Amino acid sequence: MFDKILIANRGEIACRVIKSCQAMGIKTVAVYSKADAGAEHCRLADEAIEIGPAPSAESYLVIEKIIAACQQTGAQAVHPGFGFLSENATFVEALDAAGIVFIGPPTKAIGAMGDKITSKKLANEAGVSTVPGHMGLIDDGDHAVKIAADIGYPVMIKASAGGGGKGMRVAWDADEAKDAFRSAQNEARASFGDDRIFIEKYIEEPRHIEIQVLADQKGNTVYLGERECSIQRRHQKVIEEAPSPFLDEATRAAMGAQSVALAQAVDYCSAGTVEFIVDKNKNFYFLEMNTRIQVEHPVTELITGLDLVAWMIRIAAGEALDFSQQEVTLRGWAVEARVYAEDPLRNFLPSIGRLVRYEEPYHEGEDTQLRIDSGVVEGSEISMYYDPMIAKVVSHGPDRATAIDVLCEALDSFYIRGINHNVAFLTSVLTEPRFREGRLTTNFIPEVYPDGFQGAILSDQVGRALLGLAVILQSDRHHHDQEISGRLDGGMAWLDETESESWVAVCDHQHHAFELVDEGASFRLCQDGEEDLEIALLSPFGDPVITCQVGETTLTVQVDRLSPNWRLTHAGAVLDILVLRSRVAELAALMPVKAPPDLSRFLLSPMPGLLVSVAVSEGQEVKAGEELAVIEAMKMENILRAERDGKVAALKAEPGASLAVDQVIIEFE
Repeated sequence: MFDKILIANRGEIACRVIKSCQAMGIKTVAVYSKADAGAEHCRLADEAIEIGPAPSAESYLVIEKIIAACQQTGAQAVHPGFGFLSENATFVEALDAAGIVFIGPPTKAIGAMGDKITSKKLANEAGVSTVPGHMGLIDDGDHAVKIAADIGYPVMIKASAGGGGKGMRVAWDADEAKDAFRSAQNEARASFGDDRIFIEKYIEEPRHIEIQVLADQKGNTVYLGERECSIQRRHQKVIEEAPSPFLDEATRAAMGAQSVALAQAVDYCSAGTVEFIVDKNKNFYFLEMNTRIQVEHPVTELITGLDLVAWMIRIAAGEALDFSQQEVTLRGWAVEARVYAEDPLRNFLPSIGRLVRYEEPYHEGEDTQLRIDSGVVEGSEISMYYDPMIAKVVSHGPDRATAIDVLCEALDSFYIRGINHNVAFLTSVLTEPRFREGRLTTNFIPEVYPDGFQGAILSDQVGRALLGLAVILQSDRHHHDQEISGRLDGGMAWLDETESESWVAVCDHQHHAFELVDEGASFRLCQDGEEDLEIALLSPFGDPVITCQVGETTLTVQVDRLSPNWRLTHAGAVLDILVLRSRVAELAALMPVKAPPDLSRFLLSPMPGLLVSVAVSEGQEVKAGEELAVIEAMKMENILRAERDGKVAALKAEPGASLAVDQVIIEFE
């Protein structure tokens, strides 16, 4: 077994590998760019080596720097994690030449399966069903349009060396195919250093289901069940689960057997994933093979009880699998949600900044489990240079419904401040009836949220309970302020005290009048014509996450004081509530409403990022839909287009500029 392993990665996967190494008694070496100095994976490792500037092309992707770090520290092996150099055959060859073990498959397998074009050809030769498409390389945008027309729209334009949704676009017509080819090629070049592109038929209403395989160097190969990964946005997986709610035993066995055969055909060893598209009739088509650990591997670990990272290390050290296919058992259900630094209310644009507050959820249960895989702590910086993932929240239960409930509760109590994040969106997806029923396709998100995510809608009962909670919080703040100031309650003429307090909660311009009575163990809130609310707080005032009992229902609510409002977050919904004394509410209703400023004359940056290009000049006439600028953040390109006809008055930013959210790029006449 190895004495010391270097992790050629960063973030949560680096932390994940380090934890397995620690459990095995293996020392670890972290590498980091200047942007990651002081990052959590550096703190967890036994040693940490700086390898260059922030851009990954100058640090994490530089093979010579990784090998030099190994030689400097005496690391005998390298675990690549996922992304970066994890599927780079040249990297493996360089490690071999330096006498350093690569914890992953051999170059033959990486070359055959890591490249989507080659892998599809091999799959065809092996008799594996594949999606119709053009397996050759695409020369340019015009060539892409011609091939797409031959295949028939819609088509999927993909990077040959791609993964994680990068370098992937769907085109529905010739114009989209040309733009999609350019964007996919640019993203592929930036993310993988390889801009080769291929095209295949886009299967509508598909499910994305993958098989986890594990193979040793002795010729033993097993499959560890499947993962349902159909909940995707921009081809990036968002929620995964194991097993799939769709497969039956016969289909699972057939997909598993085919995955094992494909792995054995290229002498595969280590952990790997064979991905399939599955149609509504359970016909499955080989999509690609990922020759590395997957982001979503925790759900497989939870239902099998196996540590896949530990097995990758053991296999690389020459150990054989100590179990057979017949001994693989799937226990219960696991669901994973990926928490990203992005703004769901602004079309999921990336968000960067510092984690001002960061409190991970906690769960205890006899037959349930919660796992958090993260690479950040409070105070960590979310950089524009890397993937926007903050953490993975993974639940396990005896059945699917229980696992989903545990995950929802965990997301409700995951407190993240300082950046925008997608927790509310994740909760909204998990509570959708269609998701609960297991009616999933890769089109789930655009179909359920055709106009984008606008925030979840609470039931009237839960919404009223949150209004009541805001009243309780404001009453407590009111009395606390009086104690500090020494002012007697009722010191103002309209604040006459009776046995109850009169309050008005204002939310979405709606006024809700409450009478509040403190009954000691709980609070009673009365409204005309409504049944009284009984709310008992199970958390102290001042906690950022409050649990309360409303009748027989327990609610977990995140609380922010945005003076003068209370912001309450629960089940994917965010409510801004202004709570006033009754008389104050009457007077406030007489105040004029301030009109928002007119920003229609400006093109604003919708996200923080790098201004890659500006396609117009001052004085130029532009038409609706015309490209204006391109912004890049977290390896994703976003093309900004004119919303209507107009004329450019002034350019307010130049290519190469680092933009903030809502920064002016172009002013129109």
